[in-house]
Order: sequence, then C-alpha cells, then structure tokens
Amino acid sequence: MLNLVLFGPPGAGKGTQAEYLIAAYRLIHLSTGDLLRSEIAGGTPLGLEARAFMDKGELVPDEVVIGMIQSKLKSHADAPGFIFDGFPRTVKQAEALDRLLEENKTPISGMLSLEVEHQELVNRLMSRGLVSGRADDQDLSVIENRIEVYSRKTAPLVAYYQARGRHFGINGMGSIPEIAQRLKETVDRLPR
Repeated sequence: MLNLVLFGPPGAGKGTQAEYLIAAYRLIHLSTGDLLRSEIAGGTPLGLEARAFMDKGELVPDEVVIGMIQSKLKSHADAPGFIFDGFPRTVKQAEALDRLLEENKTPISGMLSLEVEHQELVNRLMSRGLVSGRADDQDLSVIENRIEVYSRKTAPLVAYYQARGRHFGINGMGSIPEIAQRLKETVDRLPR
C-alpha cells in the first residue's frame, strides 16, 4: 500500500500536485477539511462531536480527526493507498497517525515535501488571489504571516519524518509538469 503525506508551505502547489498523484496512483484523498465537512453533513457521531467544537470556535481535537481518518481507512480497505492532505500538521498528530497506520499494517511510505523559494510562494499566492478572489491570498501581510506560522509550527514535521527515513524533499520550482515528474520519480522508488 502506498501512503503519502503531501507537505509544503502555503503556495507550494500541494493541491495541484495532489490531483496528479491521486490520478497517477489511484490513491484515496484524505483531506481533513473534506472529512470534517462530510462527517458533519452525514450527522455521524464524530461529525456531531466535531461540530460542537467548531460551533464554539475551537479546533477539533486530534483524537476526533484521527477517528475520522480511521473510519475512512476502514471504508477503503482495498484501496491501493492514501494521500494525506492537511494532516498531520504537528509532531503529535504525526505520532497519532503513525500509531493508527501501524495498527492497520500500512505505514507512511513517504512525506513528499515541496520546497519552494519564499518569494515564489508570495508570487504564487498573490496570483492565486487575483484569480480566486480569496482575500487571504491578496494581502501581503496575511501571506507573510501564513508562511511564518507554517515555518514555526508545521515545518518541524520535516525532522520527524527525516528521523524515520521517510522525508523526501522535492524541488517545487518550475512548471507543474516538471514538478509532477519529480514527484513521480520519487514515489516510484518508495517501498509499498
């Protein structure tokens, strides 16, 4: 089974490249945002629990999100693999995900970390903001803050996966097809 964590700062192209990886390897996309919306819309016990936190403006606890991921893994037990998008974001979440996957005997194959120069991230986000109309992609101070928060809070996951021999830095500069080819070359070498 092929289990990938797609990683990188805001503007690195994770969404674009996730679509390529999903199609190329027939992976199930596990986006925590999508999972939360689906569970809430379905009125599941986990969805109701998540909704209670969200209604108070609080973050949904890791245990609830892991429960949703576990449910998704069970419902797609015959899948060739999964791509994790938006999770894990902290070392604690990575440890919880590892425990869950070990229980299912399907460890993370690799963390694919898109590496993009700072100014290119800013340029991509500003360009995306012009097309999408997203306010958070049109304000330079908001963009800079998002990149700073990523660097401070999320980037430590690189060391976590490096220590386990599962981190693979991918040059995220260049055209979409060039980056996709670099990802493919790396994924094709991963253990399954």
